[in-house]
Formats: sequence, C-alpha cells, structure tokens
Amino acid sequence: MESGPAIFAGMVFALFGGGLLVWTAARVRHRAPVAHGVSPVASVSLATLVALIMLALGVWCFTRL
Repeated sequence: MESGPAIFAGMVFALFGGGLLVWTAARVRHRAPVAHGVSPVASVSLATLVALIMLALGVWCFTRL
C-alpha cells in the first residue's frame, strides 16, 4: 500500500524531468529561446539543471520501493 505514492511521485518527477530535458534540447537544436528576456546560456543551464534534478528525484522515489 505504501509503494503507490512512491510510484506515482517517481513517475511524475521522471516524466516532468524527461519532458523538460527533451523540450530544452529541441529548443536549443532549433536555436529558439528557452526563456524570453533571459540570457540564452543561463536559461539553457537552469532548465537543464532543473530537468536533471527532477530525474534524480524520480530515481530516488523508485529506490524507496
């Protein structure tokens, strides 16, 4: 019973992190801005960092099963 919330949270974190990483890569590949009004290097770096943190949280939730 207690593994249900861990699976749900792990999937949410993993899907969000993976989606953000794919979206950021697609924006960079098309030379489109990741965030308007922000330095391109800073926005790509921050988006990538957040995506990796979300993926790490997803993995951490799955290790708690």
